[in-house]
Amino acid sequence: MSKAIERKKAVVEEIARKLNDSASAILYDYRGLTVEEVTELRSKFREAGIDYKVYKNTLVSRAAEMAGMDDLKEVLTGPNAIAFSYEDPVSAAKIGSEFAKEHKNLELKAGIVEGEFFNEEQVKELASIPSREVLVAKLLGSIKSPVANFAYLLQAIVDKQEEAS
Repeated sequence: MSKAIERKKAVVEEIARKLNDSASAILYDYRGLTVEEVTELRSKFREAGIDYKVYKNTLVSRAAEMAGMDDLKEVLTGPNAIAFSYEDPVSAAKIGSEFAKEHKNLELKAGIVEGEFFNEEQVKELASIPSREVLVAKLLGSIKSPVANFAYLLQAIVDKQEEAS
C-alpha cells in the first residue's frame, strides 16, 4: 500500500476514535471566514479544551461509517470543520453559536452528542442550555435559599424573645 493511503487510513481511524471518545462533535461550515476569524475561533475552542479540526469530507464520511454514525454523512457538503468536546457536551455548540452571532459566515450544521445525531435545530437548542457551572450554581442557590430563610426565621424568633424579656 502506498504511504498516502496509509496516512488516510490513520486519519480516518483518528476521526472515528475522536467521534467515539468525545462528549460532542459539532460540525461547522466555515466558508467565508477570514484567516483572522478562524484563528480567533480556534483560540476560543482551545481555551475551552475543545479540539477544532478541518478534515476532508470523504475521510469524515468513512470515519462516521466506521464509528456507526452514518447520519453525519448526510451533512458533509462544502468546507467543514469539527469541534470535538471531550468533557462538556454543550461547550462546543455554545462557543460556536456565540461566535456565529458576531460572524455570520460561521454556520452550525449538525453534530453528534453523546453518540446521538443532532440536526442543526437540535444543536442550536443545545447551545442555548446554560453551562454546567451555571446550572450547578443555580442548583446550589435553590438548595441554600430555604436553609438561609429558615436561619433568618430562627434568628427573628430569638431576637423577638430577647426583646420580650
